[in-house]
Amino acid sequence: MTETVNWRKSSYSGGGDGNTCVEVAPLRTRVAIRDSKDPSLGMVTVPVGSFTALVQSLKTTSAS
Repeated sequence: MTETVNWRKSSYSGGGDGNTCVEVAPLRTRVAIRDSKDPSLGMVTVPVGSFTALVQSLKTTSAS
C-alpha cells in the first residue's frame, strides 16, 4: 500500500509567486521535505521527532 503525500507550503513563503521555500508532507512515521521551486529533484525524509526538534529550534532562534 502506498501512502498519499499531501504537500504543504509554509505560510512564510517569500518572493513574488511564493515558491521560494520548502514544502513538507506528513507521513506515518516520518516527514517528507522537498524544494518547492523544483519538486522533481526528489525529497528527503526525517523521523517525526527530528523534524519537531528542528522546528522548535528554529522558533526559539527566531524569537531571540
